Amino acid sequence: MSVNQSLKPITIKINNSGHIEIGGCDSVELAKKYGTPLYVIDEKTLRGICRDYKEAFKDYPNIKMMYASKALCTSAITRILDEEGFGFDTVSQGEIYTVYKSGVDMSKVLFNGNNKSRKEIELALELKVGRFSVDNFFEAELLNKIAQEKGVNADILLRLTPGIECHTHEYIQTGQIDSKFGFDLTQVDKIVELIKNKYKNLTLKGVHAHIGSQIFELKSFSDEVEILIEEIERINKKFGLELDEMNIGGGLGVKYTEYDCPPDVKDLAKAVAEAMNKHSVKMPTIYIEPGRSIISTAGVTLYTVGSSKEVDINGVTKRYVAVDGGMADNPRPSMYQAEYVAEVANKPNEPKNEKVTIAGRYCESGDILINEIELPKLEQGDIICVYNTGAYNYSMASNYNRVEKPAMVLVNSAQSDIIVNRESLDDLISHDNIPSRLRKE
Repeated sequence: MSVNQSLKPITIKINNSGHIEIGGCDSVELAKKYGTPLYVIDEKTLRGICRDYKEAFKDYPNIKMMYASKALCTSAITRILDEEGFGFDTVSQGEIYTVYKSGVDMSKVLFNGNNKSRKEIELALELKVGRFSVDNFFEAELLNKIAQEKGVNADILLRLTPGIECHTHEYIQTGQIDSKFGFDLTQVDKIVELIKNKYKNLTLKGVHAHIGSQIFELKSFSDEVEILIEEIERINKKFGLELDEMNIGGGLGVKYTEYDCPPDVKDLAKAVAEAMNKHSVKMPTIYIEPGRSIISTAGVTLYTVGSSKEVDINGVTKRYVAVDGGMADNPRPSMYQAEYVAEVANKPNEPKNEKVTIAGRYCESGDILINEIELPKLEQGDIICVYNTGAYNYSMASNYNRVEKPAMVLVNSAQSDIIVNRESLDDLISHDNIPSRLRKE
């Protein structure tokens, strides 16, 4: 079983104090030391899934592992992924700068995104990122112009929309024709002609697609690979090119609840290999860009229980229990109706004899983290541990209600280290400015 099929980090256990332990660290003590809400990343789980991917694809000679940085991008996470031999799929100058300052070989970095600015393109060229994934006609023209001004050449992939609709939330589908991303297949010849005949500072290396996120159906990946390899063959034959790179994106699902059954990474590798073997052409270099399936299971979030209330709904009592975080540190339930599993970190072995709804502390009725979960009787001060929060929680966090963003700690072998500092009140106002005419004398 690969790590992405686990609901919890691989180091989770109940210690002698009767508390949930992660990475050899007592979660209740972590909450006391660092405060809550607190993002916790288990290093062994993170490295474990990286090695699952490398092991699964070891028989394919031309594979390049790329981490989709948007899932969680911090300097420490970047260092770990770099040590594990991964490159980086980036979608902003902030992500590019983070991996650069972390000491990454920038030839292992790809710059993706549907509306790259001039400033971002200039930085990417300056730092010598390895590949640009060109998303549209406007970008191709702009990138060529900037590269020409700088007297450099940009190696590119064409991002395509292969027309594959995955059975996932509509907001995280990206491979269907009706998408803001990429060239549809009817536009490919036009952009290839422009690159070949006009955009002399662009070198076309291959094609790129990303069909969605939280995908459980391996056939979606098989279909994608077949479409991309056929398109490479067609382009090479029609235009006399030798494209030999194919980026199939990421999107493999993870286990958020007991009802989720994501595929094993080995099965993904098998599906990709079988789709490739249907073609007799020279095998291209394959890039794969897992993000969620790399970091999600490694993360948990700790909260402290505060207020509670009960309401009577047609004779049925419903209990709300509020924690000290919510939609600002995890917007996924509000955005995607995402579901999570949680336990009470300080009493995980007590009977789960109460059904409660875990509410956030923000001023929105929709700020509900988990609707109706069975837990032990909750009291003020209890520590709630929510599983599988490594991906898109910190990345999508906000300062809604002017609340400080949480800290993040990395745990491994009973050691905990801060990798993102908790924001202070002064951090919140550090970019504010009061015009002189409004200042008090």
